[in-house]
Order: sequence, then structure tokens, then C-alpha cells
Amino acid sequence: MATSEELAEMGISKEEKDKLVAEVMRYMLFKTHQTSGCPIKREELTGIVTKNYRQRALPTLVIKEARDRLAATFGYEMRELQRSRAPSTRSGRPSQQPSSVDAKSYVLISQLDPEVYSKYVEDKEAAPLTGFSFTVISLVHLAGGKISEEDLWHQLKRLGLHETDENHPVLGNNKQALELLVQQRYLLKEKLAGPEGHVMMYELAERALDETISGKIKDDISQVCMHFF
Repeated sequence: MATSEELAEMGISKEEKDKLVAEVMRYMLFKTHQTSGCPIKREELTGIVTKNYRQRALPTLVIKEARDRLAATFGYEMRELQRSRAPSTRSGRPSQQPSSVDAKSYVLISQLDPEVYSKYVEDKEAAPLTGFSFTVISLVHLAGGKISEEDLWHQLKRLGLHETDENHPVLGNNKQALELLVQQRYLLKEKLAGPEGHVMMYELAERALDETISGKIKDDISQVCMHFF
């Protein structure tokens, strides 16, 4: 937390700084809910601060305090995401297409005990989408971390999910449900050049590679294997 001297050097009062911190916190909470957990770009948060203030060090200070208060007050980790590499082609060369996901962004990750989260926070109506997400991520994991769009839908069809279904009783538009996983940064979607033309590939992205999620997937897959074998 910034000291009175640091704030004085920036020419801003503690009350003004606290108001900015609260605005960033509200934005993170409401935008996360509004976009179903899609990452929020740092430039959006910076814009809240620079709208009325021009001090260069202020956005970093405000965002840091917002992260600390979200953890202390709501039990959320405001985790920073940054793409570790640019999308590549089959030849290994970086794609020349600009990507809007290369900039830093943030997601909220609950640090509450799973039982407490399930009882007081978890949206039960979102459970089917959570199950779909877990299934897709598991399929990509079992494929070695990368799978073609054709093969992924082939596996999903075996579970009764068809690419052309726009009125699934639970998921709604199945293709949009899959695209949401890309927007949430669980999957990376790339068009690669192959011998028979371009192929769309899905690869595990940052959030799916997080130890918490990848560890749970490995444990659950192991349990399924033990059940059958």
C-alpha cells in the first residue's frame, strides 16, 4: 500500500486513490460476470485511472492495490495472463497476423475452499458449461495438448454434441460454447498450413495449463482409467 509521502509526490490524496482502487475492483468483478470469465485487458484497467489522472506510476499502484484487496475481501486472486508465444504456422514461423491477446490481461481465480465456494459462490446454472469445458480440455489433453478441429468434433459427436447444433437444450449454440473456451484462454485456436490445405487446430492455452486445472484433469483421467482397467 502506498505511503502518504508517495501519494503526495504523485499529487493525489488517499481518498482519490482509494476511489480509483474501488472502481478497478468493481470493473473486474462486474466485467468478469458479464463476459463469463473472459480475461480483462490491462489497458482497460489503466483507462479507468488515466481518464482523469496523468501520473505515470498511478495505474500500476492502483492495480496492485486492487489485486491485494480483491484477495483480502473476496478471496479472489487477480491473476495476470500473458501469452508465452505468438501463434505459429506448421513450419514453426511466427504468424504475421496481429493478435489482441498478446497484451497483459487478468482473470479472477477463487482462492476459497472448494466446499465453501460450491455452497456460497458457484453458479449452479453454469454447471453444464463447466462440464463441457472440462470435457473439451480433457480431450485436448489426451490428444497430447493439441487436436484438429475435425478430430475434436468427432470425439464430441460420440458424446452427442454436434458442431451444427445451434439449439442444444443446455449449451445453446455448440460452436459458440467451444469458441468461448478460446476467449476465456483455456484453448488456443490456430489455422495451420498442411499438405492438404489449411487445418484448424486447438491447443491447450494458459488457463488450461495452470497446475490447479491440469492436476485435476490428470487425477480425474487416472480415476476413469482405474475404473475401467
